[in-house]
Amino acid sequence: MNTSNMNWSNDMQLLNEELARAQMSARLGEAQHRKLVREATLARRMSRRAEKAAQQARLALARL
Repeated sequence: MNTSNMNWSNDMQLLNEELARAQMSARLGEAQHRKLVREATLARRMSRRAEKAAQQARLALARL
């Protein structure tokens, strides 16, 4: 292999590594976004349950 071919091969390897890093970074960002969405959804669900329980407690007290 001459120097030109070696440089080209090295450049291609570096490009492939850079692409792999970019893809992993994108996947990590997507996973973090999905986690935030799940957490927000769970928080809303738990909040609604707490509001419902509080309302039921108020109704139960009002009946006394």
